[in-house]
Parts: sequence; C-alpha cells; structure tokens
Amino acid sequence: MISLQNVEKVYRTSSIETLALNNINLDVKKGEFVSIMGPSGCGKSTLLNIMGLLDEPSNGTIELDGKRVNSYRDKELAHLRNQKLGFIFQSFHLINDLSVLDNVEIPLLYRTGSAKQRRDLAVEALEKVGLSNRMKHFPKQLSGGQKQRVAIARAIVGRPEIILADEPTGNLDSVMGNEILSILKKLNEDGATIVMVTHDDAMARQTHRLVRLFDGTQVL
Repeated sequence: MISLQNVEKVYRTSSIETLALNNINLDVKKGEFVSIMGPSGCGKSTLLNIMGLLDEPSNGTIELDGKRVNSYRDKELAHLRNQKLGFIFQSFHLINDLSVLDNVEIPLLYRTGSAKQRRDLAVEALEKVGLSNRMKHFPKQLSGGQKQRVAIARAIVGRPEIILADEPTGNLDSVMGNEILSILKKLNEDGATIVMVTHDDAMARQTHRLVRLFDGTQVL
C-alpha cells in the first residue's frame, strides 16, 4: 500500500540545515498494522506526514497503492488524501463550534454526494466507535477518550484504505488508551491498513510490526 525508497527530509534555514530523515526504505503491505517508535525528535511524525502526502521528501520516492506520487500536483495529492487516507492526531483537532456529527462529516464536504449521504456515513462511523448517543454533543462536552473516538470516526467516515495515527493514545490514560487501540485493531481486522506512531511499548507489541527510528535513521 505504501512504499518509501531512499527517502530523506532536510529542513533548511538561512543558518542551519537539519536532517530529519535519512535514507528511509519502508514498505507497508495491505492489511498491516505497523507501529513507529523512537525518542522525541527522531523523525516519527515527519515520516508519517510524508507517508500521508502532507509533506514532500527532499530526496527519494513515494508510492501509494503502486503509483509513484512524487510528481503529483497539489490538487492531485489532496484528492488522494481525501479518497485513500484517514488521519488521527494526538490533539484531536476537533472544531468546538460544530457538533460531533458535523465534525465527523467534514472530510465528506470535499466529495460529491448529498447531505443525506454525508449524514448517513457520519452516523455509521460514530456507531463504529460507540458514540451514536453523542452525535448532538459538542467537543467541550466530551472526555478525552470520547474526543479521540470522534477523531477516529472522522478519519474513517470516507472509508479510507489507509489510516495514519500520530500518537492517538498520547493524551489519554491507560484505560482510554486501550479502548482506542481496540477500536484501531477492529478497523484493521475489517481491512484497514494502519500506521501508528507511539511511545508506548505495550501498544506497539499489539501491532503486526515495529519500525524504530533514531536520529532520523531506521534502526529496525
């Protein structure tokens, strides 16, 4: 599903050059659940952003579902992200002025389809994460675990083939964290390919494969 070949990422300013990723070669197969671990600042989130087409590598190639995407224009990349990828972030990124249901519908606004179709898909996604009774609530009325479940529903509402999760349990206690991991494992069992950045060894051990980074280099 995802193939990175000789990927490097360099951040440059007028006075300094920082090598964030160095010669990354990584293949994620369809149906895998892969964890990415490493110390803070080692390039985990940078790698996830490149895999999710949110950032461009300085060198190397990216293939998504067998198609090389380096030369794609911004509009083409945005279409791919909307159709094939779902994103889950540590900080939820919910819009406080919108209801839970409206937050989940957001990715569908960039697709064709009626308001009823969007609403039906959003309801279905919320049912999958066990929040069908919270659809009319607002983010400020939810716990951290509930907010993350809303974020997961938003990520899966468009039925993406790939889910990219950046520290999805990082702001949660162990009980809520395990609930979120259980949801991700169920989504994986249902066919989603998942790549998850995490600091938690216990979480990582429950996925299919572990990738470790150190100072921007893949060491496992």
